[in-house]
Amino acid sequence: MTADSCFEGQTAVVTGAGGTLCSVIAKELARRGAKVALLGRTLATLQKVADDISAAGGVALPVAADVTDAAAVEAARQVVTARLGPCRFLLNGAGGNQAVATTTTTEFDEAELAEQPPEGVRGFFGLGIDAFDAVVRTNTLGTVIPSQIFGREMAVRRSGTILNFASMNSYRPLTRVPAYAMAKAGVVSFTQWLAVYLAPAGIRVNAVAPGFFVNDRSRKILMTPEGGLTARGENVMRHTPMRHFGEARDLLGCVCWLLNDEQAAFVTGITVPVDGGFLAASGV
Repeated sequence: MTADSCFEGQTAVVTGAGGTLCSVIAKELARRGAKVALLGRTLATLQKVADDISAAGGVALPVAADVTDAAAVEAARQVVTARLGPCRFLLNGAGGNQAVATTTTTEFDEAELAEQPPEGVRGFFGLGIDAFDAVVRTNTLGTVIPSQIFGREMAVRRSGTILNFASMNSYRPLTRVPAYAMAKAGVVSFTQWLAVYLAPAGIRVNAVAPGFFVNDRSRKILMTPEGGLTARGENVMRHTPMRHFGEARDLLGCVCWLLNDEQAAFVTGITVPVDGGFLAASGV
């Protein structure tokens, strides 16, 4: 393990810690000396991350909790505080999308108006509202609730840092994902609002906006079973000047900088894209 004076001995809470990106971030924070609480829905997935951290000499505590359930998050906070100490860093990484909240078309198709749309056609008018609501709740309230519960703990101590996870959808809504785009745009606005509100409490609030990173879900959308690119993957690549997808390690420098009170002491209320140039490319 390599200790970092900013993180050593401090408690970091990472939601969505079983995911491709946040699991790697959690391991990096542990490598720098933080005691890492891993929050997520599935304990078995979190345990694998915790085992990796422990094997490397770090400290990790897996805690199963639904970030949209305030009572569950408060119960998790009590466990974390008792075992690791009060939260110093909160990373709101829990989020995601659902297929039923995603259209199969990129624009209106008259076929979706049929009483029985053709198999495989799901337009805006056929989206599952329960799934749409779940996506918005997970990405928005799943950021608000941990910020309230762990942020209160920070406010009592007059210090702390919150890092939210935005998306390319925060800047421009991508086709087919209206619920996810709506939610991630909200994350950026909430990050700015919360940064202003919590500044007197000595708490900085920022966000990172990953570009196209490959995980289990996006791999099915962007890549073929043979490892090539789907039509959507090719479209993404045409708009990514660096000509490759991001990997989890590509986020570490930005994340650790935003969390670091020595290096980013005067930085709050911003969202930093880590996207290989995607936002800068107009495609023309």
